[in-house]
Amino acid sequence: MPVDLAGRRVLVAGLGVTGRAVVAALTALGDRAPALVTLDAHAPEADVAAEADVDLADVDLVVASPGWRPTSPVLADAARRGVPVWSEVELAWRLRVDRRAGDGPAPWLVLTGTNGKTTTVGMLESVLTAAGLRAAAVGNVGTPVVAAATDPDVDVLAVELSSFQLHFTHTMAARAAAVLNVAPDHLDWHGSFEAYAADKARIYERVEVACVYATDDPALERMVRDADVAEGARAVGVTLGAPGPGQLGLVDGILVDRAFHAPADDPHRQRSAAELGTARDLDHLAGPDGRLAAHVVTDALAAAALARAHGVPAAAVRDGLRAYRPGAHRIEHVATVDDVRWVDDSKATNAHAAAASLAAFAPGTVVWVAGGLAKGARFEDLVRDRADRLRGVVLVGVDQEPWREALARHAPAIPVVAVDPADTGTVMTRAVTAARTLAQPGDTVLLAPACASMDQFASYAARGDAFAAAVAALGDDDLLVG
Repeated sequence: MPVDLAGRRVLVAGLGVTGRAVVAALTALGDRAPALVTLDAHAPEADVAAEADVDLADVDLVVASPGWRPTSPVLADAARRGVPVWSEVELAWRLRVDRRAGDGPAPWLVLTGTNGKTTTVGMLESVLTAAGLRAAAVGNVGTPVVAAATDPDVDVLAVELSSFQLHFTHTMAARAAAVLNVAPDHLDWHGSFEAYAADKARIYERVEVACVYATDDPALERMVRDADVAEGARAVGVTLGAPGPGQLGLVDGILVDRAFHAPADDPHRQRSAAELGTARDLDHLAGPDGRLAAHVVTDALAAAALARAHGVPAAAVRDGLRAYRPGAHRIEHVATVDDVRWVDDSKATNAHAAAASLAAFAPGTVVWVAGGLAKGARFEDLVRDRADRLRGVVLVGVDQEPWREALARHAPAIPVVAVDPADTGTVMTRAVTAARTLAQPGDTVLLAPACASMDQFASYAARGDAFAAAVAALGDDDLLVG
């Protein structure tokens, strides 16, 4: 049920993009608005700068921005006192408004995963738009959920959620939800992989129509089986093979739906299917070598499953996938210099994403620019599984020791150049110079760091931009911009 916050006192922890959206949404309640106290050590306009100065004795609710760990002093104190802590997503769910066109609040189609979230939510938004719906891609993709949930002109929300956002989300009941994959990430925040996976699994709770998952991942199937969902909600698998009943998959290059293709009481349901498009509809998403990565097809099937759970027609899936264009810093061809391709996949901020990126290239052809803020991760499996792709490695970032150990153990013959992190301003220029000395004609220099960027850059986008600028500075005489 919508929450009544009139006369309450709410602490907003964090005044970044999310926190400011929370303040705006609560202030917009007018005479139903609570009294607000804002906390942020880096925002001059915050009411309180230090957590130690917060008095929770008369606080009724804390709304925490993503990234605020449960172990932070103010959130840990709130837990001890029994003061509820909500994410911005939880607040958005409680404050959502009826659509102007009627039929109650806009439904939520939500997804999470270690990798592929932003691509999939972009595909989903494109498909919903192709169906003539006023859709908004929100959440971890950048736009706060609360802004769209309180907009009566939005028909449906395509919501990308991180594990941080899910941790303090308690009552959301999505129309359909998907977990794309789960691999070790953010272990410094969650404390363990099990805790991280448990937060991801929260997305399936109370789902109304469909829990979407990859059939080749037993852990995801267990999440679906363990979820407490609404009566009638069903498990919908996606596979790169021929789909069984209740699944979406691929048959001779055709995207096929055997889950939402016919009414439940149709006697021919088990022997029929709906064509949603073909793999050729995704050709524009192929990598720099012209090959379409398997994970791109899986992302497309997951987006299609979520859209179909909302009743979107098959033709809209095809049209939406054709229209979708990925954002920057996702296996983006920057330039070709002296027959060496330079590719920016700065969005590959963990080992799982970097492994998928490396897999797109031929063995022995990649000079890999890797490293950054490791977030407690190790890279043994990544290096072992992708060592065959490598010509050389350039290490950047502050957490180089786990890289050195993994490379020495699993790729001892591969040359490695470590860039001193001391001078942040020139780190990418030095990395590009080193990579050029290792690359041979026909090779690819790939920025796929498998680490977060915050040790030396403002964001993964800033890191990718620095890489592209350093490549551009190699010299105009032999530069062919891609």
